[in-house]
Amino acid sequence: MHPPLPFNARAARTLREKLGMAHGHVAYGMRASYGMTHITPDHIAAWERGAALPTADELTALAGALWCAPRELMGRPRTLREHRLARGLPLEDVARATGLGIDVYHYMEETGRWTGDSRQSVALGSVLQLPPRDFIAITGLQDELARLLTEAVSTRWQAHIRAIAGLVSMDRRDLKDPLRAMHQEYQTLMAATLSRAGGTTASGEDGRRYLDAIVDHFWDRIAKS
Repeated sequence: MHPPLPFNARAARTLREKLGMAHGHVAYGMRASYGMTHITPDHIAAWERGAALPTADELTALAGALWCAPRELMGRPRTLREHRLARGLPLEDVARATGLGIDVYHYMEETGRWTGDSRQSVALGSVLQLPPRDFIAITGLQDELARLLTEAVSTRWQAHIRAIAGLVSMDRRDLKDPLRAMHQEYQTLMAATLSRAGGTTASGEDGRRYLDAIVDHFWDRIAKS
């Protein structure tokens, strides 16, 4: 079972009001153009209040009735399925673009687990226009990124910049400042650890917490650079 879609109720209301449409106009558009014969003005009002959520098909039809892309009605996509819906792409199109059978790709969406190879992963990132952070999360590469970042901050970050750049598909020049800053942060924590109570187990908690959240630290640094 899929988690509820990250629907943006405020965006739906704002877009409707900008178009000068009433709830009934939107409902009519969904019925007439998308075959959503069950949709009434009450559905639209409930979605805008946050009292109910549209299904995937209803969200796509709502976007069409409001003359916008589905992603404009969504919060941040989290899953493979949500990223596809945000782009308004049929399942068949993504399967074809990645070189996967429709049943195989559909199974990946249903399980929420991407198992494509590196070539197929690149194709997926391209067709869904995934930003680096989402690409890493969707393709299951977070553990590998965490490993590389841990080695980078605990040894020489310069020795790992090529591998990290390749993994996240970014220019090495854009990674120098974030990795340098993260290395300094971690080394400062470890220096403080050694200076407190002779480096006891308890005093190393800050360093361990930093490594536990190292992927988040990385993306935060990238966003600020």
